[in-house]
Amino acid sequence: MTMQWDQLLSSKRLGSNQSSSTLVARTDFQRDFDRIVFSSAFRRMQDKTQVFPLSRVDYIRTRLTHSLEASSIGRSLGTQVGEQIIARQGLQGIEASDFGDICAAACLSHDIGNPPFGHSGEDAFRHWAARAAYGKRRVAVLQDSEREDFLSFEGNAQGFRILTRLQNPDNRGGLQLTCATLAAFTKYPRESCLGGSHFGGVSAKKQGFVAEDRAAFTEVAESVGLIRKDKARAIWCRHPLAFLVEAADDISYRVIDIEDGYRLGYLTLQQVLDLYLAVIKEPDEQQARLKSIRDNKGKVEFLRAKVINDVVSQAMSCFLDNEQQMLSGELEQPLLAQLPKRQEMDWLIEVAREKIYQVAEVVEIQAAGFRIIGDLLECFVEVLDDIAEQREGAPARSRMIARLVPEQFIGAERVPSDSLYTRLLRLTDFIAGMTDSYAVSLYKKLTGISLPNG
Repeated sequence: MTMQWDQLLSSKRLGSNQSSSTLVARTDFQRDFDRIVFSSAFRRMQDKTQVFPLSRVDYIRTRLTHSLEASSIGRSLGTQVGEQIIARQGLQGIEASDFGDICAAACLSHDIGNPPFGHSGEDAFRHWAARAAYGKRRVAVLQDSEREDFLSFEGNAQGFRILTRLQNPDNRGGLQLTCATLAAFTKYPRESCLGGSHFGGVSAKKQGFVAEDRAAFTEVAESVGLIRKDKARAIWCRHPLAFLVEAADDISYRVIDIEDGYRLGYLTLQQVLDLYLAVIKEPDEQQARLKSIRDNKGKVEFLRAKVINDVVSQAMSCFLDNEQQMLSGELEQPLLAQLPKRQEMDWLIEVAREKIYQVAEVVEIQAAGFRIIGDLLECFVEVLDDIAEQREGAPARSRMIARLVPEQFIGAERVPSDSLYTRLLRLTDFIAGMTDSYAVSLYKKLTGISLPNG
């Protein structure tokens, strides 16, 4: 079986029967980009951690600025690849910009499901489901993917929920993005529990959707013609453009986290120059250019741009070399693992782990965030269980605290679902959608650390 580009670039919208746009000025995939930009979930990323939680330095990237930068890289990658694919395959009615716009929209939203406090926030959800006194008992009652959705909580799966369900919840399909964009967004096209079956490779290492969203992703996969790996379990091969989305994200954070580390004083100028020059194809030529730049900040920014440009070119070549393996579902390693400069790119992340990710400023706030998320989950799940089981007879404290949860995350007329799985999903939707600052503020109010007007 081989996936076909004509179908992979399907402009069919999830949850909508509307025909493709006939607007010349704005294509279906550009409309995807615009819908994401104007969503409230996208705006919340301005107060979500990239590396440095609750940073007081305006220059430092947040999830929002990281996503915009990854999207810019994704558009370049997609458009350059698209030009070559169209020429190779003789595709009709498809523009190179379609590839770029799909990648740009998918990159723009690739972190939209991340909870507060970055990856430590994801760990906090998993820890709560596996070890918290009350949460562990409730999650243990569930079976298969319903249980594993919480034990292996994943921001990518949460992102799929936001795009297809939580944003514009009155619409079937949520934002009703094209199936091409949603498939390219989904780096891990599988459910959380595979019933003991083992599938290797990068696309199967995590889940990309929860059990409640299995039908939605099945519709996406069938619309674009993804190859299904197992008849009994929900697992597919990746959409080829998902490899470009992953590459754009990897290039962005590996290169740019080094720049942020320099601006905060965790890396010296010479360390940054050495790391960047090692990645560039013609370092001697760039050394001469550096001498004409008097400002150290300008030197770093100049080399950062050169690194991104060189690595984008290498990633495009790797994609084109592996096109047939991707279309047949056989490629199971990231594009960056095949770069000529892959070792030098790995050095960037190794230095970041040693010199940036473990500094006290990061670890202290992440540790506090871990506690905040766990305590919020533990508090609210007991409250919602009380109301679901006792209704009007629930304790006054539970009825009062439940008023802090928007109706969207409880149920119609503020009555929690009888389904434990549904209640837990709605709760994780609520807390995962919080910004860093809001999570801290709510935690302080619930624990009495701070009071309104106090």
